[in-house]
Amino acid sequence: MSRLEQVKSVAIIGAGAAGAISAAAFKAENYFEKIRVFERRETAGGTWIYDRDPKPSLPILPGALPHNVDPPLEIPSRLPKITSPNQQERFSQTPIYDSLTTNVPDIAMCFSDQRFAHGIFVPHHIPRQYIENYFSTHDLDDILVLNTTVEDVSQIRSSSSRLGERWKLTLRKYDCFRHVDIWWEEEFDAVILANGHYSVPFIPEVKGLKAYSEKYPDRVQHSKYYRSPIQYKAQKLLVIGNSASGHDVAAEVVSTAQLPVYNSIRSKSRWDGDEPPQGIAWKPVIREFHLDGRIEFEDGSYLDDIDKVIYCTGYKASYPFWNEKVNGRALYDYEGNKIIKTYWHTFFQDFQTLAIVGLPRVLTFRSFEYQAIALARLYSGRNKVPLPPLSEQQKWESERKEKREKEHKKFHDIEWETGETKEWLGRFFEIAGLGTLTGDGRVPPVLGKDLVWAIEHLRKYPEPGKDYTVERAGEEFRACNASPSVPKTEPNFAIEQLEKDPETGGEKPTQKAEEEVKTVEHWTIYPMSGEVVLTDHIDAQLRAREISEEDSSEWEVVERVRA
Repeated sequence: MSRLEQVKSVAIIGAGAAGAISAAAFKAENYFEKIRVFERRETAGGTWIYDRDPKPSLPILPGALPHNVDPPLEIPSRLPKITSPNQQERFSQTPIYDSLTTNVPDIAMCFSDQRFAHGIFVPHHIPRQYIENYFSTHDLDDILVLNTTVEDVSQIRSSSSRLGERWKLTLRKYDCFRHVDIWWEEEFDAVILANGHYSVPFIPEVKGLKAYSEKYPDRVQHSKYYRSPIQYKAQKLLVIGNSASGHDVAAEVVSTAQLPVYNSIRSKSRWDGDEPPQGIAWKPVIREFHLDGRIEFEDGSYLDDIDKVIYCTGYKASYPFWNEKVNGRALYDYEGNKIIKTYWHTFFQDFQTLAIVGLPRVLTFRSFEYQAIALARLYSGRNKVPLPPLSEQQKWESERKEKREKEHKKFHDIEWETGETKEWLGRFFEIAGLGTLTGDGRVPPVLGKDLVWAIEHLRKYPEPGKDYTVERAGEEFRACNASPSVPKTEPNFAIEQLEKDPETGGEKPTQKAEEEVKTVEHWTIYPMSGEVVLTDHIDAQLRAREISEEDSSEWEVVERVRA
């Protein structure tokens, strides 16, 4: 009998996407006696919860790490206990801004048993509502504990326990009616960390930045507190960074800010062409902030009279609940930017009943499903194959660390183009195996041809040098569509073309015949916008670059009518 078969109670920290699918996977086993999901916010949704009015930015602490800015709270000496409410910043608000959309195609992002409401790159309220609905549709509401923060996770070692290790969680629930904090403890056989890693903003250390931000306290902010370009009307802006958030913020503020918007970048991203987008001026890395207001760059150039500096420099994973003293070690290596003693980005080498879901930078949501199912099968004792010996797990970690450092890449980033993602997901497939004859347990989903096609071809951000032509798109989609699992359907659209209204000077729609739209197999092309609509069952849209230059008219889909 595997020692993990003795796991009967499981605590899941976080009710975002990782927590939702973990709860669903563990409940589906019909094996565990107690499952609890602890969420510090008032609703499920995790990172996708939208806070319209974020708290004012905290004082800028360049180079500060989570243990400096997000330390653990002082726990009452005797529990249970009722105390006055906590006043320490816990970074519970999210970085969601008004116009944010997903950047992973919906078919590859949502869980396999439930699709998003609509669209390919959906607005932020869709995944938030999706996660909340997922708890309800999978009968998980009764195990969800809201407004409750896990303040301490400590290992319990007991010679009387056959398992050898259990976990004590110290919990704090805010009672909004009485305006107090309620503290208590609970014990579990296993703990799943699903609390995400987009809470504590990180601003790198730059010469003079601390003194500059103290002299000009409202001038420097992190993108976590960005919501809308309207905030920056007519301002002279400097955006730092050009990853997804930096790309989005710089592109948005062009519509309202004083032009050009300056964007400080270390190197060009895969979305950047030879020249910056219209309205944006690239600058190199900042060398120094001066107290007279000047910002000096590595090429010797300066900017002055900047109204706002927006740092789009990411976040640092924070686990303030992890009790290093009791558990014998730290959980996260901030110098190496990785979880310590991990295997396959999910399991722990030295804590068999501790696991983490949702950490790697990979197919968000969908990859969590593979992790959660494999863990549920492992902890119920129904896994097909065991984890490798400790020596092999250690070898995997050391070899990956060495390889990623040589490549100057992050340890927990998993790439699709190299085939690494398929290998990673495939391992969970092997561990989980099949469900039981009586239907207990979930099985990992397959990577269907339509899903793989969407990952490889649908892009939120056009990439220079990628030839997204109609001919190529049609050929590749036909190859994908040859699978009998993808039913063929004919497109049927009601369309309008916009023209000037002579009476008002505005635009009015003029109905056009459907045959005037250029159609290639299952693709309908709108030349001006370069937007391609895929009309098979995955209902995806592809924004391609320069699809056609033959027609300069602007087309708009106003209604979709299925044949």
